[in-house]
Amino acid sequence: MSGYFNAFPIIHVSDAQRSLAFYRDLLGFEVTFEWPPEFYSLELKGGGSLAVAQVPDPVVGSFQLCIYTEDVDAAVASLRDSGVPVLQEPEDQPWNERMAYVADPDGHRVMLCCSRPPAV
Repeated sequence: MSGYFNAFPIIHVSDAQRSLAFYRDLLGFEVTFEWPPEFYSLELKGGGSLAVAQVPDPVVGSFQLCIYTEDVDAAVASLRDSGVPVLQEPEDQPWNERMAYVADPDGHRVMLCCSRPPAV
């Protein structure tokens, strides 16, 4: 099976800029990746990371778990073989990642992703 090497929650928010000001300016998170104006990955110096993603009509407390892996296609194939529902097949994204979604045993969406090498 593909190796997994990082996981973090993505908090669904109604205003990414407002949430960014809270987590960055008031709690001390640093921006490590951004896809403005809707998505920001944040990290604390002592450890811990999260992301905020602006979504239409977020439900209070809604989030998804993002797990980075070395090979999304291999991870999805292995999980499918184990009976895990695949919600979205692996697909290349414009921000140079490959992503897919599976469901955990309670139906929560889990995003699997990996960085793609730049096109040559």
